[in-house]
Amino acid sequence: MTRKQRRLVLIGSGFIVLSLAAALVLTALRDSIVFFNSPTDIVEKQIQAGTRIRLGGLIKPGSIERNDALNVRFEVTDGNKSIAVTYRGILPDLFREGQGVVTEGALDPAGHFKADSVLAKHDENYLPREVADSLKKQGHWKDESGYGKTGGVAAPQKK
Repeated sequence: MTRKQRRLVLIGSGFIVLSLAAALVLTALRDSIVFFNSPTDIVEKQIQAGTRIRLGGLIKPGSIERNDALNVRFEVTDGNKSIAVTYRGILPDLFREGQGVVTEGALDPAGHFKADSVLAKHDENYLPREVADSLKKQGHWKDESGYGKTGGVAAPQKK
């Protein structure tokens, strides 16, 4: 084998090894790459208790219950399914019924979501793009304004 042929074999082998490594990483992380799961996704995928996930959707009107200063229970809905969420901590200032939210945590054995962190939407006209896409997919999107300047989309107008 000439020096040029050995170099081509080495470069080709390196490319194959890197491609295999990238494929393995993407396969292992395919469920974790998603920014969040909607309540319908969680029910359909039958996610096991204790699995760390992100749950996104709208805070169901009338579902916020405050036990004391730090404990709160609410439901996140995508218009199709709802999941009960419990959280202990200080909530964002913009947290309220009917607004977009993304929570991070795990399901307990009873099917309730125990959140470690809660992220509220940016302002009154903003939802994360993933939340809006999920609402559109579920058929609950009623917006005419399209995408906003902040990279998200305008929230659906209330009836």
